[in-house]
Formats: sequence, C-alpha cells, structure tokens
Amino acid sequence: MSPKLPNRMGGALLALAVTFAAIAPAHAEDAAAKGLAIAREAERRDSGFGDSVVRVRMTLRNRQGDESVRDMRFLTLESTAQNEGDKTLVIVDSPADVDGTALLTHAKILEPDDQWIYLPALKRVKRISSVNKSGPFMGSEFAFEDMGSQDVAKYSYLWLRDEPCPDFPSLTCAVIEQTPLYEYSAYTKEVVWIDMEGYRLLKVDYYDRKNSLLKTLKLSRYGQYLDRYWRPHEMLMVNHQTGKETTIATSEYQFRTGIDQGLFDMNNLDRVK
Repeated sequence: MSPKLPNRMGGALLALAVTFAAIAPAHAEDAAAKGLAIAREAERRDSGFGDSVVRVRMTLRNRQGDESVRDMRFLTLESTAQNEGDKTLVIVDSPADVDGTALLTHAKILEPDDQWIYLPALKRVKRISSVNKSGPFMGSEFAFEDMGSQDVAKYSYLWLRDEPCPDFPSLTCAVIEQTPLYEYSAYTKEVVWIDMEGYRLLKVDYYDRKNSLLKTLKLSRYGQYLDRYWRPHEMLMVNHQTGKETTIATSEYQFRTGIDQGLFDMNNLDRVK
C-alpha cells in the first residue's frame, strides 16, 4: 500500500493542481489571442493592393538533382467581401506541352475554395474536388491547396514563442502554430515564422495527416512595393519525405494594374493567354 501523504503536503499539492487548472486555460487563451492578433496585423498590412501581376519561374528538382522548369504568370485580384478571399489565376507559358494550362482559385472563408484547371491537351476545364486539393500542382511540391490565398479566417492560431528568425538572426520572429479549419486539408497544422519588424512570412513547416513533418517552405529576397507591400522573390519548398524540392523565383511585381476581372471567370478559362 502506498504511504499516505501528510495532510499538509496533500493540501499543498491540491492547491497547486487547482492553480494550474486555473492558469493553463488562461495561458492557452492568451497564446491563441496573441497568435490571432499577429496574423491579423500581417493581413492588415497587406490589404489594399487591389491587384497584382508577377512572372515566375518554377524549377522542380528530384532526389537525384534532375531539374525541369515551368514559366508562369501569377495574377491576383484582391477581394473586399466578408466571406470571400482573393481570386488568383496561374497561367503556364512554357514548356510547350503545358503552354496555356491555367489554374483559377476563388478563395472562400467558411467554405472550401472553388478551383478549376484548364488543360489544353484535353481542351476542357476541370473542377478540382474539395477533397482532392492535396495533389501536386504541375508536378511540383506545391499542392493545389497552397496556391490559393491564405486568409486569416481559414485557421485557428496559437502563439508558441519568439526567437531569432531563421537565416536572419538579427530579426525577431513570432513562431505561430496555425491549424487549418478546412475539413479536407492535407495538413494537421502549419508552424509559421513571421518577422515582427515587417510582418513578413519567412518559413512554414507543414505537418501531414499523421502529424509528421511533410514539407518546409522558405521565403527570401523580399522586396517592398508601393512603400508598403512586401513580396518574396524566391520561395523554396522542400519535401522531407520524398527528397524533392521546388523553387519559385519571381520577377518584379506590378500592382494596381486595372486587371480585367473577366480573367477570373471560370467560363473564360479556356481563352486565357
């Protein structure tokens, strides 16, 4: 039989347990509120750009180091609707066998994003199922899910800690765990590093449905546009489970171009060039 604790020690342990029970939820609430506040501030700083256009070169590398390249254009139309996110259009310009492929995303807040892809070889527009967004876009390490806008309301948040930013130790980063609210997300969670000076996203660790580290995204070579909007000129996505990686290198961004909103209509997707 286990010896009984003296009454004084038992009382002390009981008081300690009650204290932790009272503190733990409050701490969790504080961490959640802080994580959400940082995400909202980052989104606030990035609002008001209207639209943007940028040319990108996507380079795919397998485990052996063999490379293949795709040239694309990324077009974004900012949304101000409460329950809708931004609209994005990715147009593939090369190589020739996939020239004209186009991916259109209408981001939603409380519902799964609407996504369509035009496949010129088949001359048809295909809707991407809400349960199939974990598939790779153009054979890259970027999933269809990664190609839409990452609106704050799509996640719950938990601030984990502050620490020196990866690759930029002179800066302080907030490390935040964000959990997708999308039922069919490929990820159980994403751990993100946001620098607290410019509120730039510098790194994301993606965890798969088994809660194992799947991929890491690093964003670098940031440039500032219109004296406000920060954009990375290089993004590297590494798949830790396959050894493959994809680099996206961007040229200069253009903002507030007066882009034709008809380009973001799925009925026009087969005519986008």
